[in-house]
Amino acid sequence: MSAVDATLFSKASAEVIGLHRFFVDWFVAARADTVHFSRFERVMAHGFTMVAPDGHVLDRVAVIDHVRSSRATCDDGFAISIEDIRAGWQDEDTIVVLYVEAQLRCGKHSRRQSSAVFTTSSSAPNGVEWRHLHETWLQVPER
Repeated sequence: MSAVDATLFSKASAEVIGLHRFFVDWFVAARADTVHFSRFERVMAHGFTMVAPDGHVLDRVAVIDHVRSSRATCDDGFAISIEDIRAGWQDEDTIVVLYVEAQLRCGKHSRRQSSAVFTTSSSAPNGVEWRHLHETWLQVPER
């Protein structure tokens, strides 16, 4: 990987970790007042799409509305960890990053394989914005 490639991967990796840290703070009731929602909106590119683990395709507005309405809906036991983060395809200003997102919610564990497309953005906190996200269950969560 060249220095330019490594820098793009470093930015995208930092964004994956940073956004999931935001989610934990936003969703946990005791910490929801410590973060600003604008951080999330700024990194979701116009035209952003997401394939949710259940197969539904969501546009930027639907994703933003869902996250906004989920503020402070979890207890202190909610946690997210990012595992096995690695670079996929990339060019000068676009990269696909693959990672596993592991969650603990209400005492139940779930894991999903994710692939995300990022493009460079000078206005985003980590220098990249989310263009597309695809998540697939690695295990069916217990209901």
